[in-house]
Amino acid sequence: MQVNISLKKVVDNSYNIMIDSLPTLHFDTKVAIITNPKVAGLHLGYLLSKFSAKELYIITIPDGEEYKNQQSIDTILDSLFNHRFNRKSLLIAFGGGVIGDMTGYVASIYQRGIDFIQIPTTLLSQVDASVGGKTGMNNAYGKNLVGAFHQPKAVYIDPYFLSTLPSREFGAGVAEIVKMAVTFNKDFFEFLEKNDLTHPDILQEVIQKSVQTKSGVVAEDEKEHGLRAALNYGHTFAHVIENETKYKTYLHGEAVAIGMVMANEVAIKMNLMTQNEAYRIESLLQKYNLPTKYFIENSKSFYDTFFLDKKSADAKITFIIPIGIGNVTITDSIDVGTIMCVLNKFGDS
Repeated sequence: MQVNISLKKVVDNSYNIMIDSLPTLHFDTKVAIITNPKVAGLHLGYLLSKFSAKELYIITIPDGEEYKNQQSIDTILDSLFNHRFNRKSLLIAFGGGVIGDMTGYVASIYQRGIDFIQIPTTLLSQVDASVGGKTGMNNAYGKNLVGAFHQPKAVYIDPYFLSTLPSREFGAGVAEIVKMAVTFNKDFFEFLEKNDLTHPDILQEVIQKSVQTKSGVVAEDEKEHGLRAALNYGHTFAHVIENETKYKTYLHGEAVAIGMVMANEVAIKMNLMTQNEAYRIESLLQKYNLPTKYFIENSKSFYDTFFLDKKSADAKITFIIPIGIGNVTITDSIDVGTIMCVLNKFGDS
């Protein structure tokens, strides 16, 4: 006997991304702002001056990638249950990518899904992490291995928050901007080479270009079945680096910068990229003080950790490899020898 459940309803997950000064926001429901002590100390007053709700709660969790774990998720959930949030309640992610990922994940699982809004405060989260609905947390096996696709109801990108951003955090955001330019837009990459991203007007334009690029890719491939995976250029290597260093040595964007350099080495060996193109990318990253070197102590162990990557399937590892500047290939057919040769090179550095 066979019983068919026909679920053909199309859900419209479209939403707006506003890049401007934060507007006045009012919500006639229970709202929880999820943030960390650093962001709260710097900017919570500004947010609250623009904000009102029927009931408002502030939930703070420790700052840092190492706290993107089940314990922090439970802290948020416990607060929601204690304050009797329901399916009409709303969460606000107020912070960087760590806050956004965890808030979105909690929103996806609390009572099987409630709404949330992103108000990103770092460059990395403004240009990348807040857009696209990827949510999740880390565990002992790797980064973002537990999570869900859960789109926000809106994203508010206010450049004001970047005024207090430390230089390392700024550089981490630049790495994600470079990533999008290398994979999708050669003209954009050349624009980045010629301009100073620390200039406010240039930065606003770069944020807009980055968000447009990311949103265009997400619109075509929301659940990362194909094209969207290209946005993980550098990430397959970066996630291993973060795992090996227990998320304490590098910011995510810093690890991605190193990962892009590693991916470029693979591209060179595959005759997909010239040494000069790789040099231009590395030079742009170094311009914003991003690390581009990493010592691999054990190449075999590093390689084995690739298999914990979400893009891996069965015995194959998926790599995102640039084709020059402005194009990319997604492949699971790179031979082990090529990858090991690149890893061994970083072991000799």
